[in-house]
Amino acid sequence: MKRTPKTMYKSVFLFLLCLGVKAQMTLDKEKIEHAMVSAMEWQEAHPIFALAPTDWTNGAYYVGVTKAHEATKNPIFLAALKTQGYRNEWKPLYRTYHADDVAISYSYLYANATRKNLVDLGPTKAFLDTHLYEPNKWKDGTDPNKEKKILWWWCDALFMAPPVITVYAKQTGEEKYLDAMHKYYMETYNLLYDKKEQLFARDTRYQWGVNAKDLKEPNGKKIFWARGNGWVLGGLALVLTDLPQDYEHRDFYVNLYKEMAAKIKDLQQEDGLWRTSLLSPESWNHGEVSASGFYTFALAWGVNNGLLDKAEYAPAVKKAWNALVACQHQNGMVGWVQDIGADPQPATADSWQNYGTGAFLLAGSELLKMD
Repeated sequence: MKRTPKTMYKSVFLFLLCLGVKAQMTLDKEKIEHAMVSAMEWQEAHPIFALAPTDWTNGAYYVGVTKAHEATKNPIFLAALKTQGYRNEWKPLYRTYHADDVAISYSYLYANATRKNLVDLGPTKAFLDTHLYEPNKWKDGTDPNKEKKILWWWCDALFMAPPVITVYAKQTGEEKYLDAMHKYYMETYNLLYDKKEQLFARDTRYQWGVNAKDLKEPNGKKIFWARGNGWVLGGLALVLTDLPQDYEHRDFYVNLYKEMAAKIKDLQQEDGLWRTSLLSPESWNHGEVSASGFYTFALAWGVNNGLLDKAEYAPAVKKAWNALVACQHQNGMVGWVQDIGADPQPATADSWQNYGTGAFLLAGSELLKMD
């Protein structure tokens, strides 16, 4: 992960250029909404996905569009949600054993709440019933890949499926889905959460003591991927939004959220963003927008919902948002987004992905709710 002085100076220069506007601690909500609309319009004009329009990348993007509409009531966001839903015939992707492939249903469920009989939830129900209750090679531990021995074997999954399950249970009134969600969430927590570092390993390949050859950063620290933990913390905020106050396991999610939020706040860098490698920020000394967007959203959500102390966390949130906006191009494109991956890698001012736009929209949606 070492970089030459020449390439390091180039990255630092590009990043400083990205942050050329001095961050202000005030919030102009009209400008926030304008930045969100601009980001969505650019993304809609530049569609991208890894597998199909219903895959996890678009799923994460449209979670951001969902929250943008919820916060602004701007019809342009709802129009985008409905358009993609009709185009997709309200279907998740085809891998019913894979948590990623139901993430798109979060936007369907939101659209369903805006107008009766608008959405066909049959495909989402069929996916969840198969995913949660039918056997598969991961549940059975028969997958030849040794790290894939539980249903949600990678930490990203905690963003992809649990928020969908929580909203679905809320809309249908069937608590059995929450119990199934909690069962599989606990499996992932017990396998991947490092209680000392208060962070999640992306999967067991990055978990010390599990592999014969432990992976580590050049500084000797464990590898904790920024976006991986962004998936988890952002997912926790989404889950807690819809999890019933009297649900018997709610305290577990609240406590985990607060613990991770405190850790993430401490890892914020001076420019307001987070680095791709949380415990080795010097590996690539520039901010990364997808992880930073998820963190900004999650921390702002905690302030807005009374779980985090406003005096302590609001300055960090505002600083992060101003840094995110400085990474948005004039045409609306959100840059400095690490490409699809599973571990810390660099980004550039011109690197973008739809899930990075989604994270940006999520962050803006909560900033609009702050005083």
